[in-house]
Amino acid sequence: MADAAPARRRSLSTVRVRYAETDQMGVAYYANYLVWFEVARTDWLREAGLSYRDLEADGVLLPVIEARAEYKAPARYDDTLTVAAVARMVSPARLAFDYEITGPNGLVALGSTVHATMDRTGRPIRIPARVTALVG
Repeated sequence: MADAAPARRRSLSTVRVRYAETDQMGVAYYANYLVWFEVARTDWLREAGLSYRDLEADGVLLPVIEARAEYKAPARYDDTLTVAAVARMVSPARLAFDYEITGPNGLVALGSTVHATMDRTGRPIRIPARVTALVG
C-alpha cells in the first residue's frame, strides 16, 4: 500500500466582519470574500518566512488570473471568521490557493485563486524554487 500524500501546509487567519463590509441587511458583501482570501494568502506566505514584498523586490509578481467563491452561509456584521489557506502547484508558472471560511455557525464559504508568475515586464516566469519548496 502506498503512503498517503503528506498534508499541505495550511495557514489560518482571523478577520472580523466590519460594518462597512456589510449591506443594509447586515450581511457581508460578496466582494469582501476576495479581500479575506488575500489576507489568508498573505499570511500563508508570511508564516513561511516570505512576503509579497520580498517576492516583488526579487522581480516576481503573482497576479490573480482566476478567482472563485462559493457562498454557503451568510457572514454577518461583527462575526469573527477563520480563513484557512492552502497552496497547490498548477504548473511551473502557476500557483493556486484554496480557501475555506468558517464562522460562528460553521462553513461560510469555499474559494480558490490562481496566480500566474510574472516578471516586472509581464512575462511568465517559473515559480521560484523557494516558493515551490513551501507548497510541497
